[in-house]
Amino acid sequence: MTIAYFDCFSGIAGDMILGALIDVGVDVTFLKNELKKLPLTGYDISVKSVECNHIAAVDVTVAVTEDQHHRSLSDIIDLLKRSTLDPKVKKQSQNIFYNLGKAEAKIHSIDVEKVHFHEVGAVDSIIDVVGSVIGITQLGIEKIYCSPLPFGHGFVSCDHGLLPLPAPATVELLKGIPVYSVDRKQELVTPTGAAIIATLVENFGEMPPMKISKIGYGSGKIPSEYPNVLRVFLGDLAQKRKNKTTKEKTGKNNKTTDSM
Repeated sequence: MTIAYFDCFSGIAGDMILGALIDVGVDVTFLKNELKKLPLTGYDISVKSVECNHIAAVDVTVAVTEDQHHRSLSDIIDLLKRSTLDPKVKKQSQNIFYNLGKAEAKIHSIDVEKVHFHEVGAVDSIIDVVGSVIGITQLGIEKIYCSPLPFGHGFVSCDHGLLPLPAPATVELLKGIPVYSVDRKQELVTPTGAAIIATLVENFGEMPPMKISKIGYGSGKIPSEYPNVLRVFLGDLAQKRKNKTTKEKTGKNNKTTDSM
């Protein structure tokens, strides 16, 4: 079984996920061609190799080239439905945005259909979400594991004004998922990153026994004294060794005794 382990020692965001997946083998040309199946224009994707604290990583930047309007959850779901993407990619992308919409609705005490995605509805976030699902599908990843998630502190500015870190939507999405605090005054886990992993990851905790085939690093955007990267391990789930049963051991010992 092909699995991936997301090692989030410096947090997680949509662009970091996409960068790490490209670093472990997602073909950029294939990715861009697949994203063209979305009825979405006015953006450009650049992928480049960077170095974060002496660690080679992949940086993905989505530049908006045309004015974009805020989108409701229904707008985004409709956009995905009208695309010619693989049905599995469509469904998983819809689930990610729906979970994000539910979190925002809970925070603002409104109906989920009335949620308007400001930052999240921007083109770059749509590309991060759909691109990540495309990458996971292309790599044939059957199961995703993830480390506990670090929370920074402070405040972040958005369309709603100043919000505490971690952002309320992020915390809502990560209920029931192991987290811990670190002394870093910055946003380490974004709502988009939280929505992706909360929807797609099956197990959180230590790395499972696995045979690692590739390791990828996706770069974050905020300069830091720490390596601001997401590390993704790709490989096969290792088979657990089966201990011989007492009966088997006894039988072997009896055979030895009989031959003496």
